[in-house]
Amino acid sequence: MRASNVTVRRRLFTALIIGTIIFTALILRLAYVQLWIGQDLADKAENSWRRDIPFAPKRGEIQDRNGVALTYNVSTPSVMAIPVQLQDARATAAKLAEVLQGNEDEIFKQMTKKSRINYIKPTGRKITVEKAQEIRNLKLPGIVVAEDNKRFYPFGTLAAHVLGFTNAYNEGLTGVEAKYNKFLNGVPGSISYMADAAGRQLKGTTDEYVQPKDGLNLQLTIDSHLQSVLERNLDQSMLETQAQNVLAIMMDPNNGEILAMGSRPTYEPGNYNNYSQETYNRNLPIWKTYEPGSTFKIITLASALEEKKVDLKNEQFFDPGYIEVGGARLRCWKRGGHGSETMMQVVENSCNPGFVVMGQRLGKEKLFDYITRFGFGKKTGIDLGGEENGIMFKPSQVGPVELATTAFGQGVSVTPIQQITAVSAAINGGKLFKPHVAKSFTNPESGEIVDVVEPELVRNVISENTSKQVREALESVVAKGTGRNAFIDGYRVGGKTGTAQKVINGRYSPDEHIVSFIGFAPADNPKVVVYAAVDDPQGLQFGGLIAAPLVKNIMADALRYMKVEPNKQQLDKEYRYGETPVVEVPNLVGASVDDILEDLNMNFRLAKSGNGKYVISQAPKAGTRVDQGSTIRIFLSNSEPPQ
Repeated sequence: MRASNVTVRRRLFTALIIGTIIFTALILRLAYVQLWIGQDLADKAENSWRRDIPFAPKRGEIQDRNGVALTYNVSTPSVMAIPVQLQDARATAAKLAEVLQGNEDEIFKQMTKKSRINYIKPTGRKITVEKAQEIRNLKLPGIVVAEDNKRFYPFGTLAAHVLGFTNAYNEGLTGVEAKYNKFLNGVPGSISYMADAAGRQLKGTTDEYVQPKDGLNLQLTIDSHLQSVLERNLDQSMLETQAQNVLAIMMDPNNGEILAMGSRPTYEPGNYNNYSQETYNRNLPIWKTYEPGSTFKIITLASALEEKKVDLKNEQFFDPGYIEVGGARLRCWKRGGHGSETMMQVVENSCNPGFVVMGQRLGKEKLFDYITRFGFGKKTGIDLGGEENGIMFKPSQVGPVELATTAFGQGVSVTPIQQITAVSAAINGGKLFKPHVAKSFTNPESGEIVDVVEPELVRNVISENTSKQVREALESVVAKGTGRNAFIDGYRVGGKTGTAQKVINGRYSPDEHIVSFIGFAPADNPKVVVYAAVDDPQGLQFGGLIAAPLVKNIMADALRYMKVEPNKQQLDKEYRYGETPVVEVPNLVGASVDDILEDLNMNFRLAKSGNGKYVISQAPKAGTRVDQGSTIRIFLSNSEPPQ
């Protein structure tokens, strides 16, 4: 049956409407693709065609405070394979194996893995520049030599635990390498090219080079010369004492800057895999916790002086060798005690009963409040990983005995970094600074300083007047008390000894001790403070005999290097039996030999050079301070020297 004209027209109209709708939808879809998502689709297409060959940025140098590079990068290119571009994989593997001195089958296996780009490792990672050029000269299709670098530590073990090290991918794992990794690392670059589905470079396209952004240089507060002085003395101490370990820190007490820090045993950051994790992961000056012993008495002293609970010069104390507290007898380190003494002598003699009395006068709340304010019981926040908290008594645990033992440094646990930070506050006018090793960050290309690490004041703990009294008392400890082995002739030195029994399996060991000393100079205006601890030295185990000389040697070199002028106003050292006094060399030039022999008595020995009656020159020069009994060489002539 034939359709009517009306029906035909209806069908045509319907088809027109449907066609119009479809055509409009296609136009709208095309417009959407072109105008709205066209660029995104183009980017996706380009990304699917693009291949990237990565280029590592140069990791920033780590320098000491004077700009000496403590670690930097050396060029170590890496070999990569682009599987789809290989033409004869087996022959290529053979040639690479010959240059890289690797296993041919293993290299072939790595080259042909189904991936866009494959590293040839380990033999192709971080190779020498010479090997890289040799491979480039082979012009092997599908083989690319990319720029890479690795860390080099020119001074071996120097400041190893402060610097830390990086892994094969130049990521910092320990020390400041880890702490400031994001600043040192930089941003990788690359060479990009367009490739088809098979990975072949598209004809008519060009490579695109994205330059890597190098990392920032990091300047430390560490002084490489002072660091070498400190570590040289640590080596000597380990050799002489055969201790389990030994550590030391040198700090500027006025701003919290660490000038040197080290411990033994140590390791080489560039070869850290040759050492145990225990050695390279434990930075003892911030990780090790132990009972501090008598160095902690500085905190008790400062607190008692601030609260006016003790008069050092006018108050008398009697030490029978022990003190009864809560039914327990707490003994002084000196058998039989020190007898009658002033409170200043209590400090000089490190008398335990005297410090117990200071703690009792303060009371539990006050003493532990000051201990907390001096920073004990929590991390100092130094910019190095692995710091420990230490352990303090909880208020509910503190009875009369705990209060007494804490006052002389027993029963609590601290870290060396807490000790030196707190003592710095006690002697610098009462200001507790946050310790730090980073000083500034610099753009390696322009030399522009990007950021500076400013000293951070945590809080004021004691007054300037109290701090002055602490300095005077600790100077007296070195001149007249237990710290005499840290006395440096010509310099005003303050300090305190420490000897603490080690706790092993929950009990105090009768045979193993940690001996320590903390010293600072000049005592009237401190520029440097040094803390050292020796763990279980063999033989005599006293801080004054083992740790005080160690600090003296470090500090004497540091003061000369820092050009700190000697000060003849230092307290005179009180010599005891067996100690050699220091005396001043007289002026002998112009005197006759007969007069010299009559006047010198037993203070010096003479050595003559030349013949004659009069002294025309001498060595050492007049005014030099030397040990009593030292030799003076005099040069003689019959003619008197001009006046």
